[in-house]
Amino acid sequence: MGPLRHDGRMGTEGADFRVIAGRYRLQARIGRGGMGVVWRASDELLGRLVAVKEILADDSLPEDDARRRRDRTFREARAVAQLRHPHIIVVHDVVEQDERPYLVMELIDGCSLADRIARHGPVSPAEAARIGIALLSALDTAHEAGVLHRDIKPANVLIESGTERVVLTDFGIAQVAGATTLTETGSFVGSPEYTAPERMSGVRTGPESDLWSLGALLCTVLSGESPFRRDSLGGILHAVVAAEIRPPVEAEPLAPVVRGLLERDPDRRLGAAQAERMLRGYLETGHTPETPDAPGTARGHRLGAGRPRTVPQPPTQPGLSEPLPGPPGVTAESPSGRSSSRSVLVAALLIAALAAAGGSAATLLINRGDSGGGGSPGGTATTPAPGGTSGTSPGPSPSATTPRPSRPGSSPPGPGTAPSGYRTARDPAGFSLAVPDDFTRSPQGERVFYLSPEGTYRLGVKIAAPQPGGPQAVMKGQAANGSVSNPGYHDGRVTRTTHAGHPAALWEFTWNGYSAPEGARHTYDLCWEESGRLYDVWVSAPVGKVREAREYFDVALDTFSPSAH
Repeated sequence: MGPLRHDGRMGTEGADFRVIAGRYRLQARIGRGGMGVVWRASDELLGRLVAVKEILADDSLPEDDARRRRDRTFREARAVAQLRHPHIIVVHDVVEQDERPYLVMELIDGCSLADRIARHGPVSPAEAARIGIALLSALDTAHEAGVLHRDIKPANVLIESGTERVVLTDFGIAQVAGATTLTETGSFVGSPEYTAPERMSGVRTGPESDLWSLGALLCTVLSGESPFRRDSLGGILHAVVAAEIRPPVEAEPLAPVVRGLLERDPDRRLGAAQAERMLRGYLETGHTPETPDAPGTARGHRLGAGRPRTVPQPPTQPGLSEPLPGPPGVTAESPSGRSSSRSVLVAALLIAALAAAGGSAATLLINRGDSGGGGSPGGTATTPAPGGTSGTSPGPSPSATTPRPSRPGSSPPGPGTAPSGYRTARDPAGFSLAVPDDFTRSPQGERVFYLSPEGTYRLGVKIAAPQPGGPQAVMKGQAANGSVSNPGYHDGRVTRTTHAGHPAALWEFTWNGYSAPEGARHTYDLCWEESGRLYDVWVSAPVGKVREAREYFDVALDTFSPSAH
């Protein structure tokens, strides 16, 4: 729920002129979620606009349980109201009307981070770092006060118009140390794609769990989609608890922070203070240090001070977010004997997570609908190709016109190795790579295309001599003339990165397609220098199918070899 905005984007339906607590006149409903309704209201005593969150009663609860829930809501809402931080929503008042709690909060003129991603696409690494620093600072204050947020996701982060202030909101399922939660005990609360594995399995909940969620959020704001998004609840649980974690290529500039926050072992997870220092280092130098500039974690023992931590090592192919070797979640310094015990732990966590979610699957699926991931509109299910494996539930068979990737839950391909559902194309132009089985070769001058049936997906390769300024200059030059070859070109950005240790640049943009029937398309394009040659690999697809396009793009790059075998 995006509850506290005053931008008119959620409408002003359901006008209501009740006066709460003798001073707050409800004007219009601006949001609704599982916990209640949010109203735009006027504070008639102070003459200002506010947001009022009405906590809905559960008529199915016995009277005693309802009263305990109401009392708990007041107690914990008042604890949240004590938090004072520029990046935490201000709770002005907690009142009661007709035995129903109401939270009175500041009204933010702006939109949620989820809305921004949906409308304008992913943000730059610098903007992601700025957002991350603000949220880490806010969480540090909350954690010091003993308050866990437990639902960090783009939909619960507001961006104020004009000031661009980042505001963490919706502590509706927050947990105060030593108390039960604002929601009923015994049921899962939160958004699965942003929920830490230890919370998912019910093993433990602490400040580290909020930090995992922030790591997933950073991936989302950088790429447009949560790295744990799947098309079934079981797929999400498997992705969070057991499957290999592959941060998106767009997260590469902030990779040490993202990988540190997405460490499955909470005792080894990157601390808040460490992550903040590393993000600030990126803003200052344009490079994220692999280790923080000073030892330790965020302030206070609550964030795990004194426990041994291991900062994950950089990937072998930074530009491709190549996964670390070994079992998921095991760091490079882990003892060799840790592997087998880790596998047992992962299996136990997955079983526990599935069992915990069993009684509240409906709640999980409802919350997933507001995951705030931005995501790919109209994305289709990622079902395994014949003979492949996947962490997702079985779905429809892949169609001839829409080949389905098979990465989730499966091992990534090595150079020159085609994963299930792909074949290795040894091209006479002097390269090889893996392409989906039904893609066909179509040379066009100095470019070579591999096209899906009907041309829905277009994978292109070009090899040329090195250019002055390298890949960055080449991509920036292409972006400057983007509208010449790409009608309706917009939202283009070029990011400096690396591929297999070589200088590289990633160009990403959206355009209108070559005809009205074709519709809007999105393109990923990576250019790099290797062995005295300039290589350019790109994938273009309809905007509603960027998820599959990104899969084909990643596999092509993972398996690309400069010379055919």
